[in-house]
Amino acid sequence: MTSHARGDFDVRTIPQAADGPASAVGRLLLDKRYHGELEATAAGQMLAVRTSVEDSAGYVAMEQVSGTLLGRTGTFALQHSGVMDRGEQELVISVVPDSGTGELEGLTGTMNIVIANGKHSYDFEFSLAE
Repeated sequence: MTSHARGDFDVRTIPQAADGPASAVGRLLLDKRYHGELEATAAGQMLAVRTSVEDSAGYVAMEQVSGTLLGRTGTFALQHSGVMDRGEQELVISVVPDSGTGELEGLTGTMNIVIANGKHSYDFEFSLAE
């Protein structure tokens, strides 16, 4: 059965040193706090590239989430893949298969992120193996 969890989250990005002087790839550490139906912390890393064209960029990220999802406690990993093509956005955030632990073992799903008025929120569509 598919369920939804919704809420807000705070994210802090911490820029890291480039791999070389000519590297076009930026790397950031992620420190997140999820609130609402997912009460959790998350740590991860992001790789990103901005282009010379306004509003065109791409990023990938991995984050390890630890907390409680609708009363079930455990951990799981999320994989991000995002592209912005001259302002048109495409973002896919998926639970890494078989990454769930504890009461979140067997977790599958996708997360949508909304950024409005400087605030981040999530809509997490998921299933748990019974």
